[in-house]
Amino acid sequence: MFREWMVFAICLGFGGHVALGLILHAPDLWSWDNAGRRGLLVGLGIYVVVQILRSLWWLATRRSDAGPST
Repeated sequence: MFREWMVFAICLGFGGHVALGLILHAPDLWSWDNAGRRGLLVGLGIYVVVQILRSLWWLATRRSDAGPST
């Protein structure tokens, strides 16, 4: 359970950094008005992608541990 909270917190932090980078590098396209909301949404999106990749990794390693079925 602690590991999941750590992954969630890291993804939210990374999402905040991505949103900040977008705002700082393209201020005409990304305003400061919704910076918090964008950071949260980007972080949640990153979290979803990470969870999908973790599930795929789990399936891939589970199949390789089972060995070939003949």
